[in-house]
Amino acid sequence: MGKTFAVIGDPIDHSLSPNIHSAVFRELNLDCSYIAYRIPKGELKEGIDGLKKIKIEGFNVTIPHKIEMMKYLDKIDESCSLIGAVNTVVNMDGILKGYNTDMDGFLEPFKKKKLNIVDTKVLLLGAGGAARAIVAGFAKEKAKSITIANRTLENANNLSEFSKKIGLSATGIKIEDVNNSVKDYDIIVNATSVGLKNEPSPISLEGINEKTIVYDIVYMPMNTDFIKKAKEKGAIIIFGYEMLLGQAARAFEIWHNMEAPYNAMKKALFGGF
Repeated sequence: MGKTFAVIGDPIDHSLSPNIHSAVFRELNLDCSYIAYRIPKGELKEGIDGLKKIKIEGFNVTIPHKIEMMKYLDKIDESCSLIGAVNTVVNMDGILKGYNTDMDGFLEPFKKKKLNIVDTKVLLLGAGGAARAIVAGFAKEKAKSITIANRTLENANNLSEFSKKIGLSATGIKIEDVNNSVKDYDIIVNATSVGLKNEPSPISLEGINEKTIVYDIVYMPMNTDFIKKAKEKGAIIIFGYEMLLGQAARAFEIWHNMEAPYNAMKKALFGGF
């Protein structure tokens, strides 16, 4: 009897997860399938009951359910409780355990490329969905400080309070006040959705150099304006797809207790673009 996995959310048709995981199942000859399952906002409880009925082995959780899903978990791992959201669930005979792979997924490209985070000054654009996990990652890897720039100052301030609570010195500012301070940072991360629709970069990258690490978590399109501007300055680039692959690999490891075939995942992802 094969095992079934899924991704739940709404909308769900743009999800690249089915491509990535199905390719890996083929690569490793695993008797598993991975489906996209649309659960509209407000129907999560029924949706979860349905998944339990078909004895789902595990599932990924995307917008809008990442926070509400916490209510239906029997167990949570520490990444989950720290970030306050879940994106990967394992079903052990009806006992649901939640994980959050955002932090590990975000950090994975730094590890793969052997890039240093210790004692760096970080500029984070955006204080939404993935931002908490990103802050948690920088805290864990001992960055020196983080500046959180956001359209709404209140959200930036809330996130910087969270950052200080977990031991990372932080300041919140409005995104338009970044101006020419970009040159003072070692790492600049775009965690806003700016770039999804090919909009211009949310900030100017004037003054950065080939030592600056520039990371965009938007993965479609691959070369956002933010990334193009960073390339012009010869900066070290991390693409959004690298975080996506890091997350998928982590989910795979959680579900199957074995190392994910990273290259097969990467090939599948690029086939999906």
